[in-house]
Amino acid sequence: MRRPVGIKDVAGAAGVSVGTVSNVINRPESVTEETRRRVLSAIERLGYVRSESARQLRAGRSRILAMLVLDMANPFFVDVASGAERSARAAGLGVMLCNSAESPAEEATYLTLFSEQQVRGVLVTPADLSGRNLDAFRRHRIPFVLVDRIVPSADGCSVSVDDVSGGALAVRHLLRGGCRDIVYVSGPMHLAQCRNRREGALLALAEAGLPPGALRHVEAARLDVAEGRDAGARLLGMDPRPGAVFCANDLLALGVLQTLYHAGVRVPEDIALVGYDDIEFASAAAVPLTSVRQPAVQLGGAAADLLIEETGDAAAAHTHRRIVLQPELVVRASTLARSRH
Repeated sequence: MRRPVGIKDVAGAAGVSVGTVSNVINRPESVTEETRRRVLSAIERLGYVRSESARQLRAGRSRILAMLVLDMANPFFVDVASGAERSARAAGLGVMLCNSAESPAEEATYLTLFSEQQVRGVLVTPADLSGRNLDAFRRHRIPFVLVDRIVPSADGCSVSVDDVSGGALAVRHLLRGGCRDIVYVSGPMHLAQCRNRREGALLALAEAGLPPGALRHVEAARLDVAEGRDAGARLLGMDPRPGAVFCANDLLALGVLQTLYHAGVRVPEDIALVGYDDIEFASAAAVPLTSVRQPAVQLGGAAADLLIEETGDAAAAHTHRRIVLQPELVVRASTLARSRH
């Protein structure tokens, strides 16, 4: 294999010292225009790329933030990552994006990799709800911020969305449309988001003087379209059929919508439908989906800003914070006919 081109090779080709090459790369204003052109020409001709690991060793810290999300197939996490990348780029940093696929084992592997690579910090939506993976990661003293989760202790930052409020928004809207028999389609209830959105739904029912039993519950194994289609089939088998369905995310709602559509059930005339997240596909569905919008880009950006602050020049003044963002309801055709009643 060809030996990588080093800074000494560039210096030799340009007829200057290694220090001059370093100045051209890092402090170009300290070098004459003619020398700078000669060195840059040599860099281009030889294909030299500076070693980030060597630069990191000299500087004492990395320019890379790691981000570990639960499911890159979910557009919500794509938007969260976009917000984080935008903040990192503005600070002159890069983001290494990884997917745990909701697997605690994959999460542990990636956290070990981040430790080995000595990344600047980590943005993580935990897959291991016991906290053991993060407890092990803490020992490496690499800062991290929880994304879409709340830190259970005071030794870290988090950015999340008020899912209790979001669940209440969804069910209040259905109640205003005249719906009284509502089904909540959730993902696994060990996920805090699914529990909190149900809590908000029950809160809205209580406000309306309705008992908890007015909210029937279908629990799906995953938060994806395929599970939504299966949940839709289960809804069709209910007696009586519900007048409305609130889904814990838009992917579930889109799957439910597909099943109802193929069964000839009209949305919203027969069953009103609300999703959660307001991903791009929600507005593009055959029946545009009413959804509780999470500020996903803002969520990722705020988390990255906290991590940049904690790992930057003003780190000594940093204090751990919990930021909780508010969701909003976006009303579309999947509930509009009901809302007019």
